[in-house]
Amino acid sequence: MKGLKIICATRETQDSFYENSLLGKAIKSTYKEYGFHLHIFFENSKGLSECYNIGISQADEDDILIFVHDDIAISDFFWVKNVFIGLERFHMIGVAGNRRRIKNQPAWPFIKFDQENKKWTKDKSKNLSGMVGHGNAFPCDLSIYGQPEQQCALLDGVFLAARKRTFIERGIKFDERFKFHFYDMDICRQFEQNGLSMGTVPISIVHTSGGNFGTPDWLSAYKIYLDKWE
Repeated sequence: MKGLKIICATRETQDSFYENSLLGKAIKSTYKEYGFHLHIFFENSKGLSECYNIGISQADEDDILIFVHDDIAISDFFWVKNVFIGLERFHMIGVAGNRRRIKNQPAWPFIKFDQENKKWTKDKSKNLSGMVGHGNAFPCDLSIYGQPEQQCALLDGVFLAARKRTFIERGIKFDERFKFHFYDMDICRQFEQNGLSMGTVPISIVHTSGGNFGTPDWLSAYKIYLDKWE
């Protein structure tokens, strides 16, 4: 679709991306119908933030940019319509997020992480928004976080969308110190710092991965995040 660009980084080759990954299969089945612009980083070894910044810089001036993981299926015939509707209301949209943000928050759905006991404290449902499916196919397990179409302070990075001109006009870019973890938390902080709005939209996705919270790489990124913002 003219004016809509999907940006994705994958370790797959070009052939295996379209044959094996959920996103590749979804694009392959709908690409001819929608005619998306695509910027796929095949056999990628760069950090997500670096890839996303390249994608922003090489997009057309009026493009809507979709930053998305390769392990999701967009199981929604009308998702493009909801992207356009969402971006009429918010400067950046996602499928799930938190309506508030607190100091030292370790992830968008959690408000506390006990590193010694590896224990996570999830935020109250009233503060969360959106829903995400889990698995490799549909029907799937479903995480219902809260009512969608809510303004949020933090969004899940599995699916984000914003207009290129929002990044350019405000001088915003992804912080390339965040290779995979916390790039989404950080970009939300930058949007908040610039007085820009964020919110969730009702788009159906199925996500294979559950995340890698608490790993050494995650802990390292968390420290960088805290040093920068808290």
